[in-house]
Amino acid sequence: MSRHAVPRGSVTRPTARHLALGRWGERSAARDYRRDGYRVVARNWRGLTGEIDVIVVGHGVVAFCEVKARSSVRFGAPAEAVDRRRRERLRSAALEWLSGPGQDHAVLPVRFDVVGVLPDGLDRIEGAF
Repeated sequence: MSRHAVPRGSVTRPTARHLALGRWGERSAARDYRRDGYRVVARNWRGLTGEIDVIVVGHGVVAFCEVKARSSVRFGAPAEAVDRRRRERLRSAALEWLSGPGQDHAVLPVRFDVVGVLPDGLDRIEGAF
């Protein structure tokens, strides 16, 4: 194992740079949704089962969005980082939100999006899972 390798299963704390990158990605995603006529109803909503980066309503749906921002594709495309475990957590958090603060939107169809953000642009995958 190299000096910089992190053992599998270890928890590392995000650096200030990574946190800033994540905030930038979420702002970019929210701006993109608003530009396309959606209304951002929540950002960084935290429940007992997990966190949802961006929740938008528009065009007859409520969309729960996982945002992944990267400074490059050196380690793969941002959307590739959304694994099965993350999708399950997002689904659980969405159910929690719809039965609590988002109950007014529970009558709308639900969609799960993944937004990959890079310095040169944004890739929004609607209905990613």
